[in-house]
Amino acid sequence: MPAQPSVRTTDGMLEGRWRQGHAVFRGIPYARPPVGALRFAAPVPPRPWEGTRPAAEFGPAAPQSGPVRTDPGEGTDWLTLNVSTPDPGAAGLPVLVWIHGGAYIAGASSDPMYDPAVLTGAGLVVVSINYRIGAEGFALLEGAPANRGFLDQIAALQWVQRNIASFGGDPGRVTVAGQSAGAGSIAALLTMEPSRGLFRRAVAHSVPGNYCTPALAGQVAAALADRLGTAPTAAALAGVEPRRLAGELTSLSAGLSGHRPRWGRLARTGVAICPVVDGEVLPETPWPALTGGRAGGAELLVGHTRDEFRLFSVLSGRLGSFTEEDARTALDLFAPAPDGAEAYRAAHPQATPEELLEAVYSDALFRMPSLQLAEANAAAGGTSFVFDLQLPSPAFGGALGACHSLDVPLAFGTPDSPAGRGLLGNRPGPEAVAVSRELQQAWVRFVTTGDAGWPAYRPDQRLTRVLDTESRTVPYPEEASRRIWEGRPPAPFDLVQPAGSR
Repeated sequence: MPAQPSVRTTDGMLEGRWRQGHAVFRGIPYARPPVGALRFAAPVPPRPWEGTRPAAEFGPAAPQSGPVRTDPGEGTDWLTLNVSTPDPGAAGLPVLVWIHGGAYIAGASSDPMYDPAVLTGAGLVVVSINYRIGAEGFALLEGAPANRGFLDQIAALQWVQRNIASFGGDPGRVTVAGQSAGAGSIAALLTMEPSRGLFRRAVAHSVPGNYCTPALAGQVAAALADRLGTAPTAAALAGVEPRRLAGELTSLSAGLSGHRPRWGRLARTGVAICPVVDGEVLPETPWPALTGGRAGGAELLVGHTRDEFRLFSVLSGRLGSFTEEDARTALDLFAPAPDGAEAYRAAHPQATPEELLEAVYSDALFRMPSLQLAEANAAAGGTSFVFDLQLPSPAFGGALGACHSLDVPLAFGTPDSPAGRGLLGNRPGPEAVAVSRELQQAWVRFVTTGDAGWPAYRPDQRLTRVLDTESRTVPYPEEASRRIWEGRPPAPFDLVQPAGSR
């Protein structure tokens, strides 16, 4: 039996496992456990170790919040990453660093949907990371840096720069990739000063527009702390057990409707915490940073699904029951002011209330932030490749459509994972297999060469790859939505000002 693969990092020796002909190393610390004196602090480099450290098991995830959670596992060593390499003795292989999604409150790199075997088999060194989420990573607390989850991601990318050559990877050919909250993280990393030079390319699927002002984030933190009978400070909350804090965030998010008069749009998202435009860690949202020339463009592959919001309609049990009042509320809150609601009704004169609601939620939460990131990146001198996944899922009798997250098992080639089966059904048809192959090839080609395989998006043509039963390259398909949102990038969620206030 061949010896298990071993690699020396800057912190010590690691022993991984051979898996499907690839060398896989799991649970590698890139920072010390953020507990005790390090709770709510910026990440601190790991302590070196003597001898050989086993790297066969995933590290535990940060405590999870919300209705859809990953089993975090045992322990507090939340800041770990995993490396899958075709050949640890190679040199100069392209590197993909995956940042998981989960609404900034859930998710883990250990999810089988993110199994890197297919991508590693195509020649990529694949790194996946855990980072602090929920209140641990994003609550705005006195005495703690904001957006600690982003700081964790930067620490992981710094580890990659120091160590990935030992796994056969090229530190000069690193691509960061993510979906949903992971894509929101990518958008932030594109514009944050400390992340410059840590990656060359970026892949962002379903970029969310969720950011908070400090005023709103402060009120959310105060409400969370009040539920625990303490103050919204790092020192006070350090005495609260992490899983209890995560549980209280779940309860606060479930009751957001009661905060709608003051918390406005945030209260409609179902998630109380998101990244904060704090002026230091995150000086501004990504779109104006790029279009205003305060961040340089990159090579970017970005896209969304056609029916982004459908997943949430189905999971909430509301599909088929949305009313005219629901549509009016959605348009008033999420269509761009001052005339967005009227523009949606004019663009979709035959739409049902449910179709209007799904259109504005899909646009506001994912589709337009994704498209506008492509446009802003191009304006900043970068190259953007855009896709729109339109292939409908056969699961739930076709109710999901081309929903949020459908692209993830297609890109990783993991339709047999639990989440993959939930999104694609037990037996994906030949159309899904073909789209999966095309998306994988686009990823591998882009990570390797910077070219996704179709023309780049330019303002004069807006060419987009539509992934469907018969894929095609056409002008951007959601033209009505693009026009409604033109020049109106996502604004941070803010407090609702009472009538008569100034």
